[in-house]
Amino acid sequence: MHRFVASGFYAGLIPQRLWGSDNGAGTFGAAVAVVISLLLWRYPWWVGAVAFVIAFALSLWSAAPFADDHADPGWIVMDEVAGTLIAVIGLTGWPWLVAVVVARLADIFKVLPGVPQAEALPGAIGITMDDVIAGLYGMAAGWLVWWLM
Repeated sequence: MHRFVASGFYAGLIPQRLWGSDNGAGTFGAAVAVVISLLLWRYPWWVGAVAFVIAFALSLWSAAPFADDHADPGWIVMDEVAGTLIAVIGLTGWPWLVAVVVARLADIFKVLPGVPQAEALPGAIGITMDDVIAGLYGMAAGWLVWWLM
């Protein structure tokens, strides 16, 4: 059950099947969150916040058995689900798209303050928190676009 949830309901295992590597698995996890968030567009913002909290808790729980010695296996993508879901809380349209893209880029490149430091945290916290911090950057960018519109 841990592997099923940690892999974003097996989405994180797709790259291994397609091209024999975990490269790009995080983007498949973010795609799971994109689908979830699109389904939540018509609901109040707090429904998205609840979805994030659930994904965050699931990420911590499911990654724990695989998080030895600062390991972050590429196929674990529930953290990307959580990070993307926090980025898009309350957003739709162009601001939503900006939030998704910024969160994804912040997670991939890990150059923004706090992202690499969060990744260095031990265990499942380190696996999850870099994506959440990246998601907060995405959220800030998305809400800035919303405000400017």
